[in-house]
Amino acid sequence: MPKKIIFMGTPLFAVPILKSLYQNGYPVSVVYTQPPQRSNRGQKINKSPVQGISETLNIDFRSPESLKNNDQEYEFIKNLNADLAIVVAYGQIIPKHFLNLTKKGFINIHGSILPKWRGAAPIQRSIMNLDTETGISIMKISEELDSGPVSNIYKIKLNQNDNLEEVSEKLSLLAAEKILDNVDNIFENKAEFKEQDHLNATYAKKILKIEGQINWKDDASKIIGKINGLFPTPGAYFNFNGERYKILRAEIGNGVGKIGEVLSDNLEIACGNNQSIKILEIQRQGKKPQKIGEFLLGSRIRKGLTVSNA
Repeated sequence: MPKKIIFMGTPLFAVPILKSLYQNGYPVSVVYTQPPQRSNRGQKINKSPVQGISETLNIDFRSPESLKNNDQEYEFIKNLNADLAIVVAYGQIIPKHFLNLTKKGFINIHGSILPKWRGAAPIQRSIMNLDTETGISIMKISEELDSGPVSNIYKIKLNQNDNLEEVSEKLSLLAAEKILDNVDNIFENKAEFKEQDHLNATYAKKILKIEGQINWKDDASKIIGKINGLFPTPGAYFNFNGERYKILRAEIGNGVGKIGEVLSDNLEIACGNNQSIKILEIQRQGKKPQKIGEFLLGSRIRKGLTVSNA
């Protein structure tokens, strides 16, 4: 069993993995996570989910603004003399000179089937691209983003109605299970890391809020992919009478009409290629999420009207 492990992670996705290491007796000496962020109006400071679980488990944590040009953190990690660093959606670039500070290097749990979807938003991009499968890759961190050699890939199927929240939870629980064997193999020198096929690499760029705006000219399946890939945040939306409506859940319908036209009193909207979507759950700007039946009781969006197009 290794003597010291460093864990680096920030979002909820990383929490089950850290808990799994802790609960199974793997010695996490310190956790690195992003510093607390102020809410939009600055009234509240929000700790990262990983900081929260670190405090609950009484694991020491550190939250520097950046590791770049940070001699203090470099010296801290160097003096820790750790055996391995495990990185899960940390949210910061780890400088090259840090990567030699542990005996077995830095490994990353990445939420895609590498070399597909390197980058910041692999799960979102996979769903939005209508991929039929995704997974996690256990890789060594190298200087170039998500390009290091891979030891293991674990896959799951993607269904048409799977959204970001659901897929993230599945992958996180899968990673929490599989990381244990991978750590054992690394410390027993049984892990084999193989070079990626760099020619087939694709990049999952960061999600911008504006990407959530629905273009009703798109096919229904593409719109569904956007709704699912951006749920719960930042969300896919359309505008009507100057207000924003976020679509939380929808399915492909069978109606036909003018692009952006409301085809029924159940809020079925016409898309491109003579297709439509049926909205199942929606959130009006500044309001709580509602099932479509409840929403329609007070809605002015009626059959025959047209919602805005991107």
